[in-house]
Order: sequence, then C-alpha cells, then structure tokens
Amino acid sequence: MVRLESIEIRNFKNVKYGRMTFENNRKEYQSSILGLYGQNGSGKTALIDALSLLKSVLTMKSIPLTFADYVHVDADYSALKYEFKVTDDEPEGEYVVYYEFKLCKNKKETFENKEYISDDSEKNKALIFDEVLSYSYKSNDLKMKLLPIIDTRTDEVFIPATKYESLVGKEKATETNLLVAKKYAAETSRSFIFSKELLNAIRKNCKEHYHSALFNRLFYFGAYELFIINTANSGLITLNTLPLAFKYADKEKGKSMIGNLMIQLNGSSLIPMETLDVVCKVIENMNVVLKQIVPGLTIGVVNLGNELFPDGKRGSKIQLVSCKNNREIPLQYESEGIKKIISILQLLIVVYNKASITVAIDEIDSGVFEYLLGELLRIISEKGKGQLIFTSHNLRPLETLDRGFIAFTTTNPDNRYIRLSNVKTNNNLRDFYYRDIVLGEQSEEIYEPTNNYEIAFAFREAGEWRGS
Repeated sequence: MVRLESIEIRNFKNVKYGRMTFENNRKEYQSSILGLYGQNGSGKTALIDALSLLKSVLTMKSIPLTFADYVHVDADYSALKYEFKVTDDEPEGEYVVYYEFKLCKNKKETFENKEYISDDSEKNKALIFDEVLSYSYKSNDLKMKLLPIIDTRTDEVFIPATKYESLVGKEKATETNLLVAKKYAAETSRSFIFSKELLNAIRKNCKEHYHSALFNRLFYFGAYELFIINTANSGLITLNTLPLAFKYADKEKGKSMIGNLMIQLNGSSLIPMETLDVVCKVIENMNVVLKQIVPGLTIGVVNLGNELFPDGKRGSKIQLVSCKNNREIPLQYESEGIKKIISILQLLIVVYNKASITVAIDEIDSGVFEYLLGELLRIISEKGKGQLIFTSHNLRPLETLDRGFIAFTTTNPDNRYIRLSNVKTNNNLRDFYYRDIVLGEQSEEIYEPTNNYEIAFAFREAGEWRGS
C-alpha cells in the first residue's frame, strides 16, 4: 500500500510556504480523508495542482506547460516535497519515503552557479531539477535508517557514490547512458529519478529487493492508483462532455481496467471497440450505487453501431442515456449535478473499497446537493479504506466529518495550511469556523474581512461610472 503522508510547498502559485499532513491519527478509521476549506484565492487549488504535478512526475510524463507559470511571482523557482508511507507484503516491510524537487519557469536558468541549458526557442517550458529521493526501510530481517538514496544535485549521474553502485552497478556504459538520460529528462521537462532509463537500470542491476521494489511500487502508484480531478472536469460537463474516470477490477479476466474517457453527451461518441465492454461494465458497476444516491436513477449505454476512426480502426458509436420510471432520455438533459456525480462515482467506489488508492478532487461540491455530499463523505470516512483529498466551499461536510479530517487555508502566504485548534469534541465545526472568521481566535487569520458598506458603495459607484 502507498499512502501520501504530507506535502510541503514553497513558492508555488500563491503559496510562499505551506505544509499539509494527511496522516490519519484516528485508529477507528481505515480511510484517510482531507477536506480543505478557505476563501477564494487562498491556496486550495494549489494543493491539488501540486498533486497533479506529482502524478506527471511519477508516470514519466513531461510536465504540462501550464506549470511554468505556477512559480510564485517573487521567486526564481518552486520547491515541493512529498512524504509517503509504503508497505511491502513480500517480504513484509515498511518504507518512509521523501521525494523533493524544484521547478523553474525557464529552460535556461542559473541556480547556485549551475546553468541548466536547452533549446532557447522554448522560453517558458517548465524545468524540474535538484531531485532528491530519501527513504528508510524496516522489516523483520533488515532496518535501514532514513538516508538520501538518489541526489541529482551533481554533475555526475547522482550521489552518494555508494548508493549509485548499489542501485545501478559500476559499468561505464550504464553511466554514459544515464548521463544522457539525465540531460534528456531536463530537456523534455521530465523527472530523471522516475525515468524509464533509470528504472530499467535499477531493475537490471540492483541486487537488493527492497530498493527495486520501492521504485516499481511508486511508479505503479502514480500510474494506476493516483487520480486527480480538477475544475476542468466541471467545465467539460458544462460543455456537454462527460469525463469518466475509472478503475475497474475485471474478475473474469483477472486484471484491472483503468482510464479516463471523454464521452460526448450532445450526440454520440466514437470509442475503440475494445473499450465498449469496459464502459458497459463500469456503468453497470456504478448503477449499483447511483440508484441509491438518486432513487430510481440508472444510466445506460446505447450502441448505435460500428464506425471507422480516421486511421481506419473500427470503433463503436455510443450514446449515454439516463433511465428512470422505465423511460430513457439522453443523459445530456440531466442536471449538471447528476453528471458531476456520475463523472466521479466510480472513483468514490474504489476509494471506499481499496486501501492503496488516492483520489484528489478540486471543488467536489460543484453542482452536488449539500446534504447528499455530506452523507457521501461521512460514509466514505467511516467505512472506506482509501485516501480522498478534496477542496470545497460547501460547509455541510464540516458537520458530518471527524474534525481531524478537515484543514483550512489562511490569509498568510507564508503559512497557508492549518488545522483549527481548541476545537472541543462537542463543538459543531461549521459554527466554530464561522465564529473564528468573525472573532479571529486562531494563530493565523483564516479570512480576510470585507466591509459590506464599502462593497455596496463600490456597486453604486460602478453603476454610475457605467451610466446605469
């Protein structure tokens, strides 16, 4: 099992510094839930974006160009540090892992007298550099204290030299190939530590199982167990496109299906023929829960026949429909709240059932009825097994979740994330939060006050300026 324990952010978007822990200290709960609340522009989405960046890094993908603009305006680079707890079943053991790196906007920059140079034609491409991976390991037979295992802050492949030899051996050819891979990773906005070349070298040359097992496990986590749902999904729903993220265990075939489909709702969608069976099974699985959430409602897939893709491959033309009172209508005519629930429902099912799943959802409350949202989150927190991280403006979950599962942003960019202190067991967290907004009883201010009279005057002044 892989579980995120904490994240530390420096100079990323509007967060000069923030540290958020996800660790679940309640022994009665298996799940790890973190709901982040705060006023607009206070760093909630920055946390989700930091997790999205982690997913790109772990899965050997180039960092999206948008991240080039996420470096704080007053800084030369961002710095991010992630903490994991990883358990290994065969042999039984446990890792505590720290992975950190820096992110800068331009491809040609100088830091600490080191120049990172690549194609000058791409001035705003994000660059990841100064990666460090540290971890400890403990099992019945072995105990390794927390140490840097790979430190890329060197002109060599990486240091320390003893760990280098242990992981990839002493062959000169391997060293040459990895030096080329390190440079290529920088030029293509990728991680070197989580690159295909380094991973293959470790798999081939590392003789200690606990080293190679960790790299394999972190890659698998990023590719198959970490899901990020951002606000772009809600925008797609508004444009009548359903982003359907899923992880589905096909017991008959003995394997898991994973994907993120974009299905058009204002008409038909063409999908690969081999995907049709997966979509049908995922929707059938979702309907088990959906009809309980929205009594009597299920969704279905209408197969409109086969059609060719532009490359000549055969596909299936489908349309999604909603079914209620024995009548079918195109799903596009359902409310955006229903569509939002459908788009994330399969992931919530997986979070409920699987311990090594992390799902991060920005603005989980968008379009969802507040009472239903509170009950869903209560059920997942009390009976679920996985890890759910979400941001929200709807305060209903403050009344249904354990206070240990809630954190807040502050108005201080140098200390963006806090847990409320002095909350008693019998306190209503929602009322407590409102009171603190007014009275400001925490160590950090959690809301920047506004003046209603000034707002009203501004409305009037703006109307007069426009000649209204």
